[in-house]
Amino acid sequence: MTRILSSLLLAIVLGWLFPQLAQAKKPNIVYILADDLGIGDLSCYGQEKFETPNIDKLATEGMRFTQHYSGSTVCAPTRSVLMTGLHTGHTPVRGNAEVKPVGQEPLPGETVTLPELLKEAGYTTGAFGKWGLGYPGSEGDPTKQGFDVFFGYNCQRNAHTYYPTWLYDNERKIELDGDTYSHDLIMEHALQFIRDNQDRPFFCYLPITIPHAAMHVPDEYSKPFREKFAQFEDKTGKYAGTTVTNPVAAFAGMCVKMDEDVGRVMDLLKHLDLDDNTIVMFSSDNGPHQEGGHDPEFFNSNGPYRGHKRDLTDGGIRAPFIVRWPGHVSAGSESDLISAHWDILPTLCELAGAELPADVDGISMLPTLTGQGEQPTHDYLYWEFFERGGKRGVRMGKWKGVQTDMTNNPNAPIALYNIEEDIDESEDVSDQHPEVVKRVREIFDEAHTENDRFKFRFERKASK
Repeated sequence: MTRILSSLLLAIVLGWLFPQLAQAKKPNIVYILADDLGIGDLSCYGQEKFETPNIDKLATEGMRFTQHYSGSTVCAPTRSVLMTGLHTGHTPVRGNAEVKPVGQEPLPGETVTLPELLKEAGYTTGAFGKWGLGYPGSEGDPTKQGFDVFFGYNCQRNAHTYYPTWLYDNERKIELDGDTYSHDLIMEHALQFIRDNQDRPFFCYLPITIPHAAMHVPDEYSKPFREKFAQFEDKTGKYAGTTVTNPVAAFAGMCVKMDEDVGRVMDLLKHLDLDDNTIVMFSSDNGPHQEGGHDPEFFNSNGPYRGHKRDLTDGGIRAPFIVRWPGHVSAGSESDLISAHWDILPTLCELAGAELPADVDGISMLPTLTGQGEQPTHDYLYWEFFERGGKRGVRMGKWKGVQTDMTNNPNAPIALYNIEEDIDESEDVSDQHPEVVKRVREIFDEAHTENDRFKFRFERKASK
C-alpha cells in the first residue's frame, strides 16, 4: 500500500512538475516599436549626429536585418499589421481613421490578434505606449484584443504631446498634471510588468511614442544638442498646439532618451536573471516624419532611401529590425532576408508554440534567427495607402513597383525600380520591363480585399 501511495504521489508531482518545466522554458518576448524613427536614426544603421549605444549593443549581441519593412507608412495600419499578421491589403485597419471625441477606428471584435494567440499558449500579455486601434471601451480596446494590461495612449491624437493631461490604465482614464513626461510613466509601467511576471512567460509590447512629433524631451537631454547644433537655436517647431525651440536638438535628445530606456529594459532583464530566456526585438512603425520642426535631411534619417513617412518608396517603409536572443541568435550577425512586420506574428507563434491562423500573410523568420531549418520566403510584399491621392506598392525580389495618384486614376502608371542597382528608386525602368509591370499589376489585384472603411475613392477631375 505504501508503494502504491508513493507511486501515486510521484505521478501527481511529475504531472504537476513537467508542465511547469515546459512552461518555464518558453522564452519571454519583448517587442519595442519606435514611432516615426527612420532607419538612419540609429548609429548601428549609420547615424552620425548622435549615438544609440544600447540599441547598437542589441545589434552586436544579436542579428541586424537590412531588408525589413514596416507594415505601413503611417501609425495605425502598421499596428494592425503587427497584431494580425496580415498586410494592408487584408488587415482590418488600413489607415489613420479618427473617431471623435477620442480614439481611432477599432479592430473588429472577431479579429484574431497576436496577444490572444500568445495568451492561449500560456503568456501574460502587456502593452505600454500608443495603441491607436480602437477607442476606450470599444471592441478594439487593447484589453478586449488580448492584452491583460495596457498603459499609455489609447488615442493617437492624444499622443501628439508628451505632456498630456490624461492617459489610460487599462480602461480607466487617469488624470495627469500636464507637466509629467509621458514616456517616463509608460516605461515605469512596462518595467513593473516585467518584474511582476518574472516567474511566468510574458509578452511585453512596447509601442513607445519617441520620436514622433511634437519634439518634446526633458531639458537635460536636449541641452547638450542645443550647444552642439547651435545653428538651429533660432528655429522653432510647431505641432499640435505646442512650439519647441531648436527642435533639431530636441529630436537628438529624444533618440538618446529612447536608447537610454532600451538600456533600462536590458539591465532589468539581466538583474532578474531573465536575459538568456528573453527574445528582444526592436523596430519602427514607418519611415521618418517631417513634422514639428524635425529635419530628416540633416540627420539623414531615411539613410540611402528616398521618401519619408506617407511614401511607399523605401524611405517611407524600410525599417530597422534588430533581434537579440542569447544562445539562439548569433551575436553580431546580419540578415538580408526580405521581411516585414506581418512576419512578426507567425515568428512569435512558432517561438511560443502557439497555434497559427491559416490565413496570415506572414512567414516565420525563426529559421533565419536560429540558423535551424529552411527559411521560407515571400513571393512579394504588398502595401496600400489611402492618403495623398492613394498609393500601392510591391516588393518582389529585386523589383519595386509603386503606383500613385490612385484617386484620380485607378489605372495610374506603375513606376518600376530595380532596387538592387537603384537603392534610392530614382530611375523608373517600367518601359524596359513590361512583363514585370504586368505582374505587379496582377499582384495589386490579388493582394487587395475590399474593406468598407478603407478604400480607394476614385474621383474624376472636372475638366478645366
